[in-house]
Amino acid sequence: MNEPATAPTALLVMEEERRADVYPPEVLAGIGRLAHWQGPPRTRQQIDADPEALRDVDILLTGWGAPVLDTAFLSRAPRLRAVLVAAGSVRHLTTPAFWERGIPIVSAASANAVPVAEFTLAQVLLGLKQAHRIAREVASSRRFPHNPDVPGAYRSRVGLLGLGHIGRLVAAHLSRFDVEVLATDPVASPEAARQAGVRLVPVEELFATCHVVSLHAPLLPETRGTIGARLLDSMRPGATLINTARGALVDEPAAARTLLARPDLTAVLDVTHPEPPAHDSPLFTLPNVVLTPHLGGALGAERRRLGQLVLDELHRFTQDRPLRHAIDPAHAASLA
Repeated sequence: MNEPATAPTALLVMEEERRADVYPPEVLAGIGRLAHWQGPPRTRQQIDADPEALRDVDILLTGWGAPVLDTAFLSRAPRLRAVLVAAGSVRHLTTPAFWERGIPIVSAASANAVPVAEFTLAQVLLGLKQAHRIAREVASSRRFPHNPDVPGAYRSRVGLLGLGHIGRLVAAHLSRFDVEVLATDPVASPEAARQAGVRLVPVEELFATCHVVSLHAPLLPETRGTIGARLLDSMRPGATLINTARGALVDEPAAARTLLARPDLTAVLDVTHPEPPAHDSPLFTLPNVVLTPHLGGALGAERRRLGQLVLDELHRFTQDRPLRHAIDPAHAASLA
């Protein structure tokens, strides 16, 4: 298929390791039907070594390992008209100089939210059955408990800290179950909560009354380390904490002390700070910590969903249609 004479020029810049997962051949072929390729895919390091490759680029396609869009980069890409990011957060690559240019930037956060929400749902349901706690008690006692008392997914309470892409999607999944969903989010309006099917409550009520609490808040100065001993100590007997958001939301030394003192609690930590934890971290040895290495995020074939979103947005861009996943600069600072 011949590309139109007015096709924009595109360049793909991201790390090599996950490139083929995010941009498989069918996605690259679709992009090639909409845009003229400015050479083969590059890494950020290759662009640093050959900045002239940016001179005629209209559309920057990227993902993990994206270049920082600072003054130096922008000066080398005078024709840049859009940035399409096949990844979740854009905070690490955007700068004041970029926002001043008024260039639209697309995030695939909504696509990456899908597997995270699915992983979270699975852990919520396991938490309501207290499966992790009972499994370790069975392993320790070598006996099956008689008639274990668990909340289950019937008129139990699930708490969501944050109603961003992932929090709202988790709430949508939970709407199919007979559970009450509470949420804490200082920027969510009552109308947004109503649409998500959740009831807004203070964070103290969230932790003290829910059988499972799942973290979906962005990491900001005001949220760093806010999940500490006070909130964790208040959790119900047998409750489960799930973190698929950012490890630094949790005061991990305080959490470790609480989990040691409260063997009835379970913490499912798919993120930590640092990652991985220090070699001598108690998170590796506490029996009531389920430690997983970012299994919630897009892995393998799941990453194709991110590239497909970028392709769909490129199609809209070439047709002068509104972008569905462009980041609003006014809200960029509050995103994960």
